[in-house]
Amino acid sequence: MPTFVYSARPATGGDIQSGELEVKTKDEVLSFLHKQKMIPVSVREKDKGINIQIGTGVRTRDIVIFTRQFATMINSGLPLVQALDILAEQTENDSLRKVIQDILYDVESGHTLADALGSHPKIFSELYVNMVAAGEAGGILDTILLRLATFLEKNDALVRKIKGAMIYPGVIFTVAGLAVVILLMFVIPTFQQMFESAGVPLPLPTQFVISLSEFLQVYWWALGLGIIALVFIIRQVYRTDGGKLAIDKMLLSLPILGDLQRKAAVARFTRTLGTLVSSGVSILEGLEITAKTAGNRVIHDAVMGSRSSIAGGETIAGPLKESGVFPPMVVQMINVGEETGGLDEMLTKIADFYDEEVDAAVEALLSAMEPVMIVVLGVVVGGMIVAMYLPIFDMINAVQ
Repeated sequence: MPTFVYSARPATGGDIQSGELEVKTKDEVLSFLHKQKMIPVSVREKDKGINIQIGTGVRTRDIVIFTRQFATMINSGLPLVQALDILAEQTENDSLRKVIQDILYDVESGHTLADALGSHPKIFSELYVNMVAAGEAGGILDTILLRLATFLEKNDALVRKIKGAMIYPGVIFTVAGLAVVILLMFVIPTFQQMFESAGVPLPLPTQFVISLSEFLQVYWWALGLGIIALVFIIRQVYRTDGGKLAIDKMLLSLPILGDLQRKAAVARFTRTLGTLVSSGVSILEGLEITAKTAGNRVIHDAVMGSRSSIAGGETIAGPLKESGVFPPMVVQMINVGEETGGLDEMLTKIADFYDEEVDAAVEALLSAMEPVMIVVLGVVVGGMIVAMYLPIFDMINAVQ
């Protein structure tokens, strides 16, 4: 029997009360509340709610389409409830349709749109919810939704650029690793048997490759466990504040890749904060949300330092400069934006500029990785092949 979670307000007035009830249908919950002289605010199945929160079936593209269509309907004068009802009917993604239906029910029950969206944090981020709340308060919900759709599209494009830059070298090195393992496990033992039957002395490179092959055949399980243990240890260290800070600092200091991460972080920070500020979200709340979406502990600490600074009556630019993460040009432009009162416009300009910088950094990374991969593959695979053929050359010379 399903369990339903409800919230209701006493008919005589007072605070909203919440509870759970194990019954067959939602109608039985409503009947129970009626008997208790309670006005239902929201009723939803508990297990269903959990599934929606997990909701991995909703892509960024689905949210962008939903947001743009929602903005168009609101701008056309459709009531909020009717717009949500239409969106629930025409949305192709089943997971998102269930979420929209829950949001529609909450709005009909008297909740604000922002509160209804906030009950699905895995689908709608804190940034999304806060911007919608600002749009509702300012009466510019359609404008805010359009800004949100644009922000999500550009942020998704930035993420895809970074992932695209990592996929190519990742695939190459994975294939190379598998090739080396296959050579050591299956090909080298064949050469080893041939050399043992011929009784020829083995050069040092050949001995090294054969020893590596023997080790892998016997202790392959230990190597696998070692890799798993290393990944587990790194993940555990990364979960601690000090470990996360140390690893993120190291990533930012890497040649080429660190520069790409820095530029991507600057683009994400400036676009997120610029979108929030231009939408009416307070600068303190905007900085806190931006810090949470930074994706790097060093950037997070720098942004939170700016929040503390502005809360104390100082500027945002000071702590950003002290962090050493943000380029001087970015700090100066933010400083000018603060002084002139056009911080949101300045942040958007910086974000547009660094989007182009990320493109250039991705091209530089790929250009640098190609020769490195060729050299590494040539040395590893070619070296193993040469090591195996050295004794064969000795055998040919001995026969002659």
